Amino acid sequence: MVFLKLGGSLITNKNRDQTVLLNVLNRLATEIANALKAKPDMRLLIGHGSGSFGHTEGKKHGTRQGVTTPEGWLGYADVAQVAAKLNRHVFDALRNAGIAAINFQPSASAICRDGIITSMAVAPILNAFDHRLVPLVMGDVAIDEVRGGTIISTEDVFRFLAPQLNPREILLAGIERGALTQYPNGDVIPLITSSNINDIRQMLHGSLAPDVTGGMEAKVLEMLALAQTMKGLKIGIFSGAETGSVERFLGGAGIGGTTIGG
Repeated sequence: MVFLKLGGSLITNKNRDQTVLLNVLNRLATEIANALKAKPDMRLLIGHGSGSFGHTEGKKHGTRQGVTTPEGWLGYADVAQVAAKLNRHVFDALRNAGIAAINFQPSASAICRDGIITSMAVAPILNAFDHRLVPLVMGDVAIDEVRGGTIISTEDVFRFLAPQLNPREILLAGIERGALTQYPNGDVIPLITSSNINDIRQMLHGSLAPDVTGGMEAKVLEMLALAQTMKGLKIGIFSGAETGSVERFLGGAGIGGTTIGG
């Protein structure tokens, strides 16, 4: 069982509203298809970020912080619409590459409490694995018992699903080479654990485009919390920009990036 995220920074131009990088997306889909052919017994769950689709719209409406007004709920629907638009591009690219992908839209079942997912339908995902399908999830809107509505990241979804699906590895492919000592031109931090997180946390800030779910800092903290609760789980952050990198990491031969340990 492996979870793979295709980051919004990787599959969209985050500085141009609703701009998907179709050439990159198609290349990534081909790499994933090749990895699945090489390891036919791999159970793979794919997630993707929202990039210049959901993040831009979410920032406009403040959806992550909460939804309490009629105008806010219209904005919530707008975020859901653009997130689904990008999701369709990803889904079609995977299917066109010959991957038996099937969509599981988190907003259809996820319930949050103050930004944390407390419930989400897992049985359909398990059923998909039983029939050798590849589940696809994404960053999405969700109902929240405290905030009314909110936005959940792909890492939020992974954190909820991991204890129930027990992946051996979580791979986060973005445009960055890993977590950096300084954004955007710092050195890659090779290992992040509970022992050094306080020393490096201030380094994990910075983004050249809107990111309503907290950027690299939130990604690292989310995954570190998960690594601390799941013994033996391997988590890696790496760049998917280089041709073949996603295929290599899925095949166990990836080099570089940041490893997150418990």
